[in-house]
Amino acid sequence: MGGVRGLDGSAGDVDHGKIGAGYASFRRPDPRIAQFVADALGDARTVINVGAGSGSYESVAPAVTAVEPSESMRAQRAAGMPRAVNAVAESLPFGDGHFDGAMTLFSVHQWSDVEAGLREMRRVARGSVVVLTCDPELVRNFWLYEYAPEVLDTEARGYPSIDTLAASLGAAADVRSVPIPLDCTDGFNEAYYGRPEMLLDPAARQACSAWSFVDDGVRERFTRRLREDLDSGVWDERFGHLRREAFYEGSLVIVRGAPRGNEEHHHGRT
Repeated sequence: MGGVRGLDGSAGDVDHGKIGAGYASFRRPDPRIAQFVADALGDARTVINVGAGSGSYESVAPAVTAVEPSESMRAQRAAGMPRAVNAVAESLPFGDGHFDGAMTLFSVHQWSDVEAGLREMRRVARGSVVVLTCDPELVRNFWLYEYAPEVLDTEARGYPSIDTLAASLGAAADVRSVPIPLDCTDGFNEAYYGRPEMLLDPAARQACSAWSFVDDGVRERFTRRLREDLDSGVWDERFGHLRREAFYEGSLVIVRGAPRGNEEHHHGRT
């Protein structure tokens, strides 16, 4: 998912031709996260989904137009889903106010120009513009940082600041933390906060783009250390309480730009 073409038409520097094969298996939309997205979109009927990937979360609105520059990700869209438009966030081929609302999910960190992409989303949407992303200020608070700091450093460097996103969406933007459920079906890193064994699976890790930016040595060290700490009980001594937490308040957030005509002169966080 993303906004600037790579060698296969992919977004950003991520080689979706390489990581895309298992993406749909491990990155299945979670209905509880979907509800947050739907609530943020309000009553929007026609919605553009920018950096749509394989089409996760497109059930949140009655009529979704997908935009996805990666050929490999477009190919993973399920049979019967509308074909995704081959375009980038920074240059959307639609008129002003063409859609009721706009959304981009787990994608802005792969765009070449975040501000330009969000301005384009604001331009083509009359209603709310919804961004599901991670707050880079909170990414390193996750236990994974003690085992693979390079991965979360990559994430923290890649995610745009919340202030940047809010400013790009206009004066009336609000930020809401999205609690992650223990049995989350959308397998980003924090989705496994209480299921550390899942991250020993290379296919699960590969579905998170940040892992593609670290070398084999980092992955091997991570696997060895985590397996040792799980076998010895060290991980559970330190973090085992997370196995019993129904939800985890991590770095996952929704940044919402209000519909046109509802502008205020501040943004806040809830």
